[in-house]
Amino acid sequence: MLEDLKNLVCELNTGLYHERLVTMTSGNVSGRDPETELVVIKPSGVSYHKLTPGNMVVVKLDGKVVEGKLKPSVDTATHLYVYRNRPDVNGVVHTHSNYATAFAAAGKPIPAALTAIADEFGGPIPVGPYAPIGGEEIGKAICEHIGAGRVILMRQHGVFTIGKSPEAAFKAAVMLEDVAKTCFLAMQLGKLEEIPAEEVARAHAHYQGKYGQSGDTEGG
Repeated sequence: MLEDLKNLVCELNTGLYHERLVTMTSGNVSGRDPETELVVIKPSGVSYHKLTPGNMVVVKLDGKVVEGKLKPSVDTATHLYVYRNRPDVNGVVHTHSNYATAFAAAGKPIPAALTAIADEFGGPIPVGPYAPIGGEEIGKAICEHIGAGRVILMRQHGVFTIGKSPEAAFKAAVMLEDVAKTCFLAMQLGKLEEIPAEEVARAHAHYQGKYGQSGDTEGG
């Protein structure tokens, strides 16, 4: 069942580890199959070194496991809430990447102080409220506070990114940590200088329409 999607979700989960966005067993990637509405997600508490396509877990949008011998991620309810309420989203990523999560711990958004932020995200990176882990509360907060963007910092928790595909959500997580690190380092030198909103909008529109070979910047 969904062998291609299981292969992809497994690859992206291990990609989080190789990109140093997660440690031990924290974090997760999921992907939704638009045709069946089934979701593939990482199993709970399994080392990234031991992940295989065969131990990915397939669940329905109501949380019922339809394939897999292991328990799904403890963040499954969060992912499923997003999928149920955002039909445009087919990929969700969660990390505790250091620099982005430092902003989340401080409850501070990341301002649009870099062209990379303007290009990729079209504005500042928002901070959502604190919400308990394990239920739908985080998913609800994501949907309420992420706006038109693809990334959000959940206060005192970590990073969530969404995309029209698992690859797009993964790219957003990687890019977010990169700009968070640069902004953090720049803050040691002084106050960040934000790019004017109109220039952020212009740069974002140009990047989304012109970058790459097919105009599909979400996938890379």
